[in-house]
Amino acid sequence: MAARGTDPPVGIVLTVDQRGSRTAPDAVADLLATLDPRPTRLAFRRTAGDEVQGLVHEAEHLPSLVEAVLRDGRWRVGIGIGAVELPLPGDVREARGPAFVHAREGVDAARQAPGRVRVVSGAPPEEVASARALEAAIWLWAALLDRRTDRGWEVVDLLDAGHTHEQAARHLGISQSAVTQRARAAGVVEGERARELVAHLAGTALARATEDVR
Repeated sequence: MAARGTDPPVGIVLTVDQRGSRTAPDAVADLLATLDPRPTRLAFRRTAGDEVQGLVHEAEHLPSLVEAVLRDGRWRVGIGIGAVELPLPGDVREARGPAFVHAREGVDAARQAPGRVRVVSGAPPEEVASARALEAAIWLWAALLDRRTDRGWEVVDLLDAGHTHEQAARHLGISQSAVTQRARAAGVVEGERARELVAHLAGTALARATEDVR
């Protein structure tokens, strides 16, 4: 967590709302447990009903959060990029600023969006263009993750944890060639590149927002 007094004037806010919550059990506690170990500036908290919200300042922290939410599949997501009011409070529920407004707009618009994700930024054309590029990358990534099976995720999780294909094969009790086949079907390489691309584009969007604030 960044120290108070050194926070930048912009950030990325994620507002995440459960889909079909009127007929499905409340899944917020499970989601918060999944997101809690991941780095944030203001940790995710339940803000209202079946909705959670969190703030990050570092672009490289966004992919892990987005992937966790997309993997779960029960959520729609608004990602707001823009100014935040300083000094930041200790709880995201007390934070304010345009980035939070943008995230609200995004989650409301995400109902019919690919991947149930929308990215919203400020008015300058360059800022909007960078947000649209980030949004497009997440939509394509979401389509990849949506096709990934439980067996595919088993391999992905092991490789992400640093296991080699040989070690993953021993862990799963299958051949090394079977691990390779599962990894290929799961789009492991494409998924890694998607994480890199989302982080890069989020960094560009943050830079654009910073220029606008200045």
